[in-house]
Amino acid sequence: MTKETWGQVRGELLKSLGENNFVTWIEPLKYSGLRDGVARFSVPTSFFATWIERNFADQIRKKLILAGAEVERLEFAVDTSAQSGARTAPKAEAQADDARDDAPGPRAEAPKAVAEKVAAPASVRASDEPEVPSAPLDSRFTFDSFVVGKPNELAHAAARRVAEGGPASFNPLFLYGGVGLGKTHLMHAIAHELRVKRPDLRVLYLSAEQFMYRFVQALRERDIMTFKEMFRSVDMLMVDDVQFIAGKDSTQEEFFHTFNALVDQNKQIVISADRAPGEIKDLEDRIKSRLQCGLIVDLHPTDYELRLGILQQKAEFYRGQYSGLQIAPGVLEFLAHRITTNVRVLEGALTRLFAFASLVGREITLELAQDCLSDILRASDRKVTIEEIQRKVAEHYNVRLSDMIGPKRVRTIARPRQVAMYLSKNLTSRSLPDIGRRFGGRDHTTIMHGVKKIDELRQTDSQLSDDLQLLRRLLEG
Repeated sequence: MTKETWGQVRGELLKSLGENNFVTWIEPLKYSGLRDGVARFSVPTSFFATWIERNFADQIRKKLILAGAEVERLEFAVDTSAQSGARTAPKAEAQADDARDDAPGPRAEAPKAVAEKVAAPASVRASDEPEVPSAPLDSRFTFDSFVVGKPNELAHAAARRVAEGGPASFNPLFLYGGVGLGKTHLMHAIAHELRVKRPDLRVLYLSAEQFMYRFVQALRERDIMTFKEMFRSVDMLMVDDVQFIAGKDSTQEEFFHTFNALVDQNKQIVISADRAPGEIKDLEDRIKSRLQCGLIVDLHPTDYELRLGILQQKAEFYRGQYSGLQIAPGVLEFLAHRITTNVRVLEGALTRLFAFASLVGREITLELAQDCLSDILRASDRKVTIEEIQRKVAEHYNVRLSDMIGPKRVRTIARPRQVAMYLSKNLTSRSLPDIGRRFGGRDHTTIMHGVKKIDELRQTDSQLSDDLQLLRRLLEG
């Protein structure tokens, strides 16, 4: 087989594989010769050789046979001179090599300094694998410091399972939720745990922005093969805030191929985002489809109990830092009730409170907290609407919203209506006539009667009292 034949086959491969695959995987191949039914090629790296062998060897062999070459198998050898930046051999020397390869007689082996067989032991190949520079991990973000509650218990359990380092039971693990709910904390915790339990695993954690930056850098330096080799050789890939690659076509293309390559090798992938895969705008449909194949876990907004648990843990830590500093009863409960935005704001408020009390030498009281955190408390005040109260109450009691604000007076509807009136009076600043108008144009005296009735019943009816408490938390959380 001549180099002209190989050039013809390359043209056919370009048509069948597409430009992206051709430029990435076929163009770097250098035909070395054909001997005894074995077509030999030199490749840039051992990873490249393994990938070509696994994904494209059959197609290459078939195209060669169609072109008239008698090829039984392909052999790929690593050109170490190309890796070190050395210039390729002169054309005359290459032609002489071709002539020797096609001539009858014993096959000449490639010199050791130039070629390394694909079949080399894994331990030998491992030494050629690029380093995996993971993003820095925050030492505070461990499983021990993660407070578990109902809104995040599933995410915590799934992260714990992945951190065991066993075979990928669900791939990928996709964590999503709003700002400050613990996505990054769990990802760091997984990486920390694996560093201790499975130091043999190659774990790569980075943000989507860092993935994009490294990809662009590899393109600029024309070193895309090193990039591909690094990302496809890891045992676990963790990408934080994947929504940032949406709309970046080239980065999405590379992420898609990296994702597929790792899943094909049964390597674990952990992804986080601020919303579910199907809700990420400008993310390619094929990537959304891949992300939806694994376990998708929503980290729900924190409830009162979880916020209080986080504050108690944080306060215990600060008591050790600020020895002798006292915190009055009820302060943590007050903060857990008032600051409902996210955990970062909650922890930041407590940090400021302890620092301020330490500097002025005062006990942390409720009055001090209100003065010191007045701006955070104002920003965290959540405006509950009457319409929202009506919806939540209707859902809780399983009645239709139209019946609640309608004229029906049966007990199964009248009691939820009065509960909604009571909550509207206590959780909003609306006047009684205004509330009456939102309840089907009722008179303000009807609203007053409903509020008074619920206020009396909650003193003796424990079930009603529990319902009111639960509804308040749902509306204020």
